[in-house]
Amino acid sequence: MNTQSNPAEPRSEWDAIIIGAGLGGLTCAAYLATTGRRVLVLEQFSVAGGNSHVFRRRRRYEFDVGIHYLGDCGQDGIIPAILNGVGLAGRTEFLEMDPDGFDQVRVQGLELDVPTGWSRYRERLKAALPDEADAVDAFVDISIASAEEQRFALLAGEEVTPVELANQCGTTRRWGRRTLDQLFDHCGLSARARTVLAAQAPNYGLTPRQVTVGRHTSVFDHYLRGAYYPAGGGQVIAAGLVEVIEAHGGEVRTNARVEKILVEGGRVTGVGLGDSEVITAPLVVSNADYRRTVLELAGAAHFPAKTVDRTRSAVMSMPWLVLYLGLDTDLRERPNANLWWYDEDIDTYFDKVSRGEADDVRFLFASFASRKDPDNRTICPPGHANLQVMTPSPAAYHWWGVEGGPAAGVPYRRNPTYREQKEWYVEATLRAAERAIGPLRDHITHLEAATPLTHERYILSSGGTPCGLAEWGNAKWPDTATTVEGLHVVGANTRYGSGVAGVMVSGIMCAGQILGRRLLSEAHRGSVFGEPALLPERDPEWDPRDVCRGAARRGRGATRRRMAQAVD
Repeated sequence: MNTQSNPAEPRSEWDAIIIGAGLGGLTCAAYLATTGRRVLVLEQFSVAGGNSHVFRRRRRYEFDVGIHYLGDCGQDGIIPAILNGVGLAGRTEFLEMDPDGFDQVRVQGLELDVPTGWSRYRERLKAALPDEADAVDAFVDISIASAEEQRFALLAGEEVTPVELANQCGTTRRWGRRTLDQLFDHCGLSARARTVLAAQAPNYGLTPRQVTVGRHTSVFDHYLRGAYYPAGGGQVIAAGLVEVIEAHGGEVRTNARVEKILVEGGRVTGVGLGDSEVITAPLVVSNADYRRTVLELAGAAHFPAKTVDRTRSAVMSMPWLVLYLGLDTDLRERPNANLWWYDEDIDTYFDKVSRGEADDVRFLFASFASRKDPDNRTICPPGHANLQVMTPSPAAYHWWGVEGGPAAGVPYRRNPTYREQKEWYVEATLRAAERAIGPLRDHITHLEAATPLTHERYILSSGGTPCGLAEWGNAKWPDTATTVEGLHVVGANTRYGSGVAGVMVSGIMCAGQILGRRLLSEAHRGSVFGEPALLPERDPEWDPRDVCRGAARRGRGATRRRMAQAVD
């Protein structure tokens, strides 16, 4: 039978509370719920999903906030395995992008279409960089070994001992925590080749001088296993997890901002909300920003001095300026591929941006949602295009003309300096987009821009970044367990990385740590913990964004979706 909780009867005691309904928090919640825990998810925004949520404009366009493409979604893929493990098999369709070139890399006259598979990628690199063929071979050899070892370690079951893991991960031991820049030096690669090889570095928000070889190779391998887009947009993944949580006795509450994690005697006891409501649980998992979790929600007094020092001095990954564009042309002539366009080498340009000294936009990433999901009438009207154009931008508040951020209640949208800087950045990005993509201005039917302050307002992330920590002292990123008993963390700030796969892996690994099981290995081998029969049926008007409002607020967005689907 369906054990869904009744939102009209609020419960003040739970087995586990999840703070934040990003995909890391929802994944952890789904696995805890399907293994018998009573789970409450509290989300400060009006819609669950975090960076995977979508927003709609003018009843004509639907824009993904953070899902531009996913890797490794084939039969052996990690993301499908995580979803299947809670009973969601067959409820999300993954549309494959062009396997002959899912990423177009354009670097100062050099063109490289990135195909599926390391072998074909190596061949194209050597054809594009013939004078550096030996260096390319050395780089790819180390990258393949590192990626294979990390995947083996991630999916290893109980039968693999720690000693066996260590013995089979020699490349990772040697290179895993060294920087990508150090690997480039080791291979003797030129500045141009480095830009080509690190072109997709903004996927994890780090420069070659910041990112470890381990993180770069695992992320890149993830995409070389096939690039995909979820049919219906990013919100469908979050909606499926919400359905699982609710069907197994849990609850997802939106517009519920946690103000305090309650800690007594070194262990967590629950949370306090902004309206003085207290909810108790012996287990709290924070999918909130890591710095806010440690320094504000729980409080620095409850953590070791080293953890507090690292967290206070942590460097965040790069934030973005994002243009959400609707066009009155469908761009059908374009391949089903993303565009990574550079007019300057990656290190030089990103250094300028981080210092706020860039005089023009010389890098951008373009994602064409309407090419990836062409039959989705909610994305845009027939004959139109939906795309996002993104470029890194300064994070410093003073550059934007403010002294603090929206997470602390500081207003910014009417600030004249903020408006002036935003207007400059939008215009510079449009100029770059026309150089990289072609004439756009005469076809624009919708244009809006999001800055790092916009992102902070909706997600409450330090530095306005979707990618979490860049540097955390000289230590590797935090694991999911903390030194406070019963308090765990998931999401982009953990050792499992940013992006959809990284945060979902953090969620299942956290649940596994709590339960004392290697859940990812079990799920990847076909174990199903949820009860698919408990999940609700989806009618033709099923709206994932409406599902993600939570049971207490559901039903307020379905009409808008139906109207959007009816637009000609």
